[in-house]
Amino acid sequence: MKKLLATLGAALFALLPLSACGGTSDGLTTVRINEVTHSVFYAPMYLADSLGYFEEEGLRIELTNGGGADKVMAAVLSNSADIGFCGPEAAFYVASGGTSDVPIVFGQLTHRDGSFLLSRDDERETFDWQDLAGKEILAGRHGGVPAMTFEYILKEKQVEGYKLNFDVEFNNMTAAFLEGTADYCTVFEPTASAIQAEGKGYIVAAVGEASGEVPYTSFIAKRSWINGHGDTVEGFLRAMLRAVEYAQTASPETIAQHLTKHFADTSADSLATSVKNYRDIDAWVTDMTMTEASFTRLQDIMDAAGELPSRVDFGFFVDNSYAKKVFESLKA
Repeated sequence: MKKLLATLGAALFALLPLSACGGTSDGLTTVRINEVTHSVFYAPMYLADSLGYFEEEGLRIELTNGGGADKVMAAVLSNSADIGFCGPEAAFYVASGGTSDVPIVFGQLTHRDGSFLLSRDDERETFDWQDLAGKEILAGRHGGVPAMTFEYILKEKQVEGYKLNFDVEFNNMTAAFLEGTADYCTVFEPTASAIQAEGKGYIVAAVGEASGEVPYTSFIAKRSWINGHGDTVEGFLRAMLRAVEYAQTASPETIAQHLTKHFADTSADSLATSVKNYRDIDAWVTDMTMTEASFTRLQDIMDAAGELPSRVDFGFFVDNSYAKKVFESLKA
């Protein structure tokens, strides 16, 4: 936690504050989103852009990649991003550091881990979680939800003697694995399938299937920003909810065609495979609200990892009112 707070502090001084929700010459309102990583796991957000749903709400999305929840939260706190898209645990750490305008969750997109476990050997037919005993695994940043969730699984499976390597930056894990670091690595789509297609690694498990429901990735913003931009929040969620429904009903092949704008270097076939993989694990939250039960489970996971400063109140960090209102209006 101390390391994360130090990172946030350094980033705040390094980032120049920018004005929030800037207008454009075409009348659209720009909303700046900093995402934790770029993955098909977040397909509905890219679909909302490609299908024109954001534009229909008068919004233009300016998307940047933070490369870790700590950096995403630093962007939100410094006002260089309006919305952070990452795990809610980052807000817990900020609150424990004494920030008065605490970022809160106003919408949740994914409710389970979206990474896949890659092995150097082809264990697709024989893999068992006990195979990780005595092995080195790249599973994320220390104190981040990916690493904590993965360790929680290992403890539940009673795996012993494993080593989680926290020395590699989140965005560099895949490259490090391909260069020979560790025995296993957790990787998001479409990268996981691409590596398997090249024979450089093999998908042996979907981490999300083993982890169960966890509030994995959420849209987070300062209370002050949400209070001052209620119409923007509702328009954003309306576009997202339409995209979630599209992602859950259209064929993976059709969805893939709309994702190529955001994954120019990935084939449509690979994108379709990635979409199917995420639909198979029920990756996306239908109404974009967070449940208190899953919020409590996240705290259990953080507590088990020794990373929870103190238990926090669900109502203090989560505001489901906007998502509920928009969801009900779309279903009316």
